[in-house]
Amino acid sequence: MTERERRPPETPGPAENAPDPEDAPRSFTESVGAWFGTAVGGIAIPVASTVLAFLVGGLVVAATGHNPLGAYKAIFEGTGLNPLSYISEDDRRGAWADLQQTLIIFTPLVLTAIAVAFAFRCGMFNIGGQGQYLVGVYAAVLVGTSLSGTPSFLHILIAIGASILAGVIWGGIAGILKATVGAHEVITTIMLNWIAIYGGQYLFELGGPLQGAQESIPRSDPVMDAVHLPAFPLSTGLQPLHIGVLVSIAALVVYTLLLNRTTLGYEVRAVGFNPEAARYGGISVGRSYFLALAIAGAFAGLAGSLDMLGWKYTVATNDIQISAVGFTGIAVALLGRNKAVGIFLAALLFAALQTGTSARQLDPAVFPPELAIHLSTLIQALIILFVATELLIVYIWGARKRLGFGGPARVQPELKA
Repeated sequence: MTERERRPPETPGPAENAPDPEDAPRSFTESVGAWFGTAVGGIAIPVASTVLAFLVGGLVVAATGHNPLGAYKAIFEGTGLNPLSYISEDDRRGAWADLQQTLIIFTPLVLTAIAVAFAFRCGMFNIGGQGQYLVGVYAAVLVGTSLSGTPSFLHILIAIGASILAGVIWGGIAGILKATVGAHEVITTIMLNWIAIYGGQYLFELGGPLQGAQESIPRSDPVMDAVHLPAFPLSTGLQPLHIGVLVSIAALVVYTLLLNRTTLGYEVRAVGFNPEAARYGGISVGRSYFLALAIAGAFAGLAGSLDMLGWKYTVATNDIQISAVGFTGIAVALLGRNKAVGIFLAALLFAALQTGTSARQLDPAVFPPELAIHLSTLIQALIILFVATELLIVYIWGARKRLGFGGPARVQPELKA
């Protein structure tokens, strides 16, 4: 027997046995993650969630004995977003008034959604938008009812600056606790929400430090006329459309540039992807946590000032109790997937729902106005539910293919010998 015949067969090395990384099968979780990262996945999930929410809402309307299409048509016409409403002179005024109301609601929703989205990009869930919004309201009232004789433009800037600073402080408290002792931001921001709510009720209640001159009403004095935000020339009604809507759109641009074109934004996103890797790369994780929540609070505080100086002008204890702008901003950020364009569209949808379902918009013969506000809440809740269960939607889509409704299922490649 020759030497070659006596030699045992060579065992292929690991490199020869290893499959091609491109051909290796991916797990379901990896496939879903990759799909969410695509442009199609990023758009399809929010759209599918919204459509499903309206379908379920339509079933509820039908269960009450009303026509879902008629109800939705009436709601849409009441938002001011229907271009056909501006054709006739009689309808044009009403449609413009409805659009004003939609955009007034839209303005703080954009800013409180940015407050959620910015912290989320740093890997944190900011539940404290409501508290940050409220302290912005309080600061605007405090400045707007004082500094008499200050030039109007300067007075407005000081009031807005005070609200932003108040939001920075309120968000920064949670950021410091997160950075220093590791306190979870969800817990701290929820606690700060209640401090802002009960603190405001104390300030403006009967006999409170900031109660107005009318001793029988638990509310503040109205801010001075000089500090009112300028309104658009064609604005009408008790709540004219103010320039705050332009500020909110500009804030979306600032949000995008800050995240994608600055060193701070790079550090925030790096910490959000992997805090340990970011720390290893020389990024101060604690500093990023603090700055992310402080900047988030600044956006929410700005929302409070725009509402107070744009159309509310005064704050009452009842307003504090029923306000939910910051909480709705969470839903807007989730539906908008923390993207500027998504936040814009989601805020417009939620604002339109709130305006279109108001009691003054709907004909009782089409749909009872007393039920409309509950329909709006139902649709918003369903949207949040479906967005939160996006993994289930993708799984159902994959099951469709496996059952043969979407073409042949993907065949896993065999390992190379």
